[in-house]
Amino acid sequence: MNPQVVATEPKKRLHPLTPLLRGGRALVVIIAALSWQTLGQVGLGWFAVMVLALLLGQVILGIVSWANTGYHVVGRELRIHEGLLWRRTRAIPLERLQSVEVVRPLLAQLTGLAELRLEVVGGGKTEAPLAFVTMPDAVALRERLLTLAGRAGTATPATPDAPAVAPIEVPIHAVTNRDLLISQLLTPQALFMPFGVAFVVVQFAFEATWSFIALASTATAMAGVLLQPVRRVLVDWNFRIARGEAGLRLRGGLLETRSQTIPVERVQGVGVTWPLLWRRKRWLRMRLDVAGFATSGGEESKAFDRLLPVGDAPTSERVLAEVLPIPTGQHSLTLTDFRLSNPPKRARWFHPLALPVIGIALTDEIVASRDGLLTRQMVIVPYARVQSVRVVQGPLQRRLRLATVYADTAGGQSAAARDRDLSEAWWLAAELARRSREARAQQTQTPQAQQPPAGLGAPTTTVPPAPPPET
Repeated sequence: MNPQVVATEPKKRLHPLTPLLRGGRALVVIIAALSWQTLGQVGLGWFAVMVLALLLGQVILGIVSWANTGYHVVGRELRIHEGLLWRRTRAIPLERLQSVEVVRPLLAQLTGLAELRLEVVGGGKTEAPLAFVTMPDAVALRERLLTLAGRAGTATPATPDAPAVAPIEVPIHAVTNRDLLISQLLTPQALFMPFGVAFVVVQFAFEATWSFIALASTATAMAGVLLQPVRRVLVDWNFRIARGEAGLRLRGGLLETRSQTIPVERVQGVGVTWPLLWRRKRWLRMRLDVAGFATSGGEESKAFDRLLPVGDAPTSERVLAEVLPIPTGQHSLTLTDFRLSNPPKRARWFHPLALPVIGIALTDEIVASRDGLLTRQMVIVPYARVQSVRVVQGPLQRRLRLATVYADTAGGQSAAARDRDLSEAWWLAAELARRSREARAQQTQTPQAQQPPAGLGAPTTTVPPAPPPET
């Protein structure tokens, strides 16, 4: 049999302005690395010379990198070639592709350019960032890659000469910027900031030893405190959710705009948070846990894991219906549908104040767990996304005959039934394992089962094994 000949298109280069844009991005890093202390030691003139020298070196390296970087699609692979002395070629199989994110930093918006960031299954970080290309080329390449990966619903396949037609989108919700600003003002960092400013002003006015460098360093430290709420405002500005043929479309950003498609079948769970200062307005925020997305930097590093930056209960009902299976006989799913079961009273030794808040619920399709006293949190995981079930018992838990059950997912998020009675914990583990197997097998009929402990949902189908003897 003759091997199939794969047509190879010519390599394409990034936009010629790429070295300048990367140099502008590096300018902020260079100034931050030199710090206020360096400015005080060498003076403003030498400080500017150092910055210009480092910036010029960065631009020269960027030009060399741009001249030796190219990309093209070969069959069902995206290949990226780079390097001058040590040449490297990266081949990314498109069947592993999860999402192609279009990112536009401020300088890119001013020049009409964009950056493509690829998320693949099992990637520890974002793969093959293509920075920068023109906006039409970015959109066309994004749709083409998603089509080749089998995740776009365009009627006409995308080609280099005929880009794919943008799929139809149905708007779901748009977060108002007013609510976003108010929500970030209702944070501990924003509330205590006036006291910090007053302290600095008093010290600067009455302490003669305070210099400009000391004041600048203090202001920098205060800016670090406000980094989290300010970053959320910048990332979630004009946040919009829509439903497309390839999944959920999330857009937002002020200085750096982002557009990303989340395949619904890759969603492992939904996290819901009720901050203490938001409860009077009955607000909450929701985040996604998606398999295959880079999460090495922690929760805050995932700029677009947010499903709903801020919203009320009716909004959460509409959004939840787009990503989670709806219980049989219902037209929607609300957070009040979960009948949470609390741990036994002897678990108050671990949670003296938060015991009434902690709970777990099992519905026909979903397991939900809640925790937290000041900041209340809930994790919702469909049974079909449960990868493993663990029963963990510490030394004090063994003495009180308690155990914690974890329902783990591929995205790293776990629904946890904390400090349950030992016999109930083993029942929960067996029941969660059974329901996850049945959900993955997509069984249409569920035989009648024995009655579970009070408050844990519908009857089950099998009798779980007896708890093992204590050791």
